[in-house]
Formats: sequence, structure tokens, C-alpha cells
Amino acid sequence: MASHLDLEEQEQLDQLKHFWNRWGALITWALIVAFGALAAWNGYQYWQRRQASQASVLYDEVDRAAEAGDATRVERAFNDLKDKFGRTLYASQGGLLAGKALYDKGQIDAAKAALAWVAEKSADTGYQAVARLRLAAVLLDAKAYDEAMRQLSASFPPSFVPLADDRKGDVLLAQGNKAEAAAAYGRAWKAFDEGTDYRNLIEIKLNALGVDPLAGASLVAPSAAAVEKKP
Repeated sequence: MASHLDLEEQEQLDQLKHFWNRWGALITWALIVAFGALAAWNGYQYWQRRQASQASVLYDEVDRAAEAGDATRVERAFNDLKDKFGRTLYASQGGLLAGKALYDKGQIDAAKAALAWVAEKSADTGYQAVARLRLAAVLLDAKAYDEAMRQLSASFPPSFVPLADDRKGDVLLAQGNKAEAAAAYGRAWKAFDEGTDYRNLIEIKLNALGVDPLAGASLVAPSAAAVEKKP
């Protein structure tokens, strides 16, 4: 009986040896790759957490400088943030914050530079869109209409398109292109849900141009001559 069991065990052992001789190297390499990938993933996650932690410190410095109204510190802290941690969302948030703080302090060129960096370099399309809209507003205020329109002509996520159209209307109106401005406002008005505050604001702009968007189901941009005749 014992001999029979020994023979079975020997046969199983031989089968195992044969299997390992055939597939052992492949299994070993597969395990090495799997454990290596796991280690790399864990290392990457650790690196990302460390980057985010360090970036948050610099973002807090931008925030504190903005609260203190110290434009020099704002610019310096944001430059450190984007140079060291430009791929983090903290850098995008810091750029938007720096843009506003610098603009409020009259540092227009520095504000434009911060917003332009977010618009071009942010890894998040939402932050890019917000930066472009704010930069266009700064350029509009500076009467740099062509530059503002270039920002607004960039690709926007669908949810930001109506906001871009509204801002285009502002730029076109400032240029004296009332018919084109009305058309841009009309696209924006149609895109917003009924009863929203933003839609009501755009409706006021249209009314000021002599256009009543509620008059019909569809908006048709008035001709330039028609708009000019309105009071």
C-alpha cells in the first residue's frame, strides 16, 4: 500500500517537474512583471500624494499673499508653484487666484501672464476654460479686442460655450458690432435654462440692443441696419 502511494506521489512530482520545466520561467517573469507593476503603481501614487502635499503648501502661500494684498508675494509664490508643481491642479487653482489678486492690485501684465499660463498649460479643460474667460475679460477692459476674441475662439467644453458666446457679445459690442453682438448674446440666451439668473442678464443685454428674445420661439439675429434704428 505504501509502495503504491509512493509511486503516485513520484508520478505527481514528475508531472510537477515537467510542468515547471516547461512553464516555470514564464510564470516567474509574469510574477516579476506583476509585482514590478504593483510596486511602480504604489510608487507613483506615493509620488503624486507627495507632489500634491507640497503643492498645497505653495497654494496656501498664494492664498495668504492674496488675502494680504501683497502682489509681489502672490507673483513669487505662484511662479514657484507652477515651476515646481505645474502638473498639479493646485497650480491651476493658484493661477486663477493669482490672476484675480494681481488684477485687483493693478498688475495687469502679471495677471494676464498668470491666466494665460492656466489657459495654455492646465491639465484640466475646465480650468483652461475659466482662465480663457477671465483673460478675455481683462483684455476687453484693456481694449485689446482682437486678443480677447482669440481667447474666446479657442475650443471650450460644451458647458462653457454659452459663457464664451456671452463674452464674445461683450467684445463685439465694445467694437461697435451690434448685430454680431446680438447674435452672440442670442446663442448664449438660448443655451441657458429658462429662469436662470444668467439667462435673465443676457436678456437684459439683448433688450438694450432692441432685441426681444421672448418674441418668438427662435432667435434671428437682426440686421445691422435694423439694430442701428433701435433707440
